[in-house]
Amino acid sequence: MSKINKKVKLHQKTNWKSLSNEDLEKEYNPSSLIGGNYQPYIEQYIAQSEIAKNQLDLTDCQYGPKSSNTINLFIPKSASQEKPCPLVIFIHGGYWQELSKNESQFSAIDFIKNDIAFAAVDYTLCPEATIQEIINECRLAITWLQLNSNQFNYNPNKIFISGSSAGAHLTAMCALNNNDIINANLEKIAGLILVSGVYDLEPIVKTTINKAIGMDNNSAIEASPLFKDLKNMPDTIIAWGEIETSEFKEQSINFAKALSTNGTKVETLEIRNRNHFDIILDLGNYNEDLGRKVINMIKGENS
Repeated sequence: MSKINKKVKLHQKTNWKSLSNEDLEKEYNPSSLIGGNYQPYIEQYIAQSEIAKNQLDLTDCQYGPKSSNTINLFIPKSASQEKPCPLVIFIHGGYWQELSKNESQFSAIDFIKNDIAFAAVDYTLCPEATIQEIINECRLAITWLQLNSNQFNYNPNKIFISGSSAGAHLTAMCALNNNDIINANLEKIAGLILVSGVYDLEPIVKTTINKAIGMDNNSAIEASPLFKDLKNMPDTIIAWGEIETSEFKEQSINFAKALSTNGTKVETLEIRNRNHFDIILDLGNYNEDLGRKVINMIKGENS
């Protein structure tokens, strides 16, 4: 079982602008600490997602006009109009240019076991969409889920948004209190779970990752939650793996500090023996440290 690393030093800081292009490339390549091959973890996502789809009732929902604007929704049989359940929304990672909802249902069984609904959100990938267009699609998906809670028997006041890597970035951007583009009821978002995220996009501009994304410095800053108004954000869990690059760890630490400074209740977790890719498999697993924190957050219990 994974363990929380209680020895993590939250005051450590480096300056990405001082890094060479080679070092910056390595720091923002999350597979650099696991030998460069992350495909076995993607295969785990797929295998566990297939199990969820085979064992659970799945509803495929259309939230927007594009073919990619879909959501896989899993509802526990215990949910009813009289007793609506909480909902966890999951936004996948892949540096805004890989993966989909089809590799993102791996936590559904864990949440359903705990009488919690689960939604995996799909969105258009770069370069077909810009970062801002992806953010807007995810906001639209969350709004759709808020507006359709009665149809599926989940509680609109108990919606939690989670995301991994680029999905954590998108989750944070969707929860900003100045999001009035699509009139989302963001004050009703009950909590955030941000796993191994990136919250300052400036460093990515100088890496090969940006080839498909096409950001310049201005668009990177505009899409960075670290530089936004962070007042009145929901309670937040920020987690990352022990086996992650210094820059990825610092991204989480700096965003946690920024949220806390603005009055948000934040819990930070560095999980021992987990890397950028396998930590998210613990998301809803009550037998693991991250999953237990998440389930207890949703149920309003102390960890």
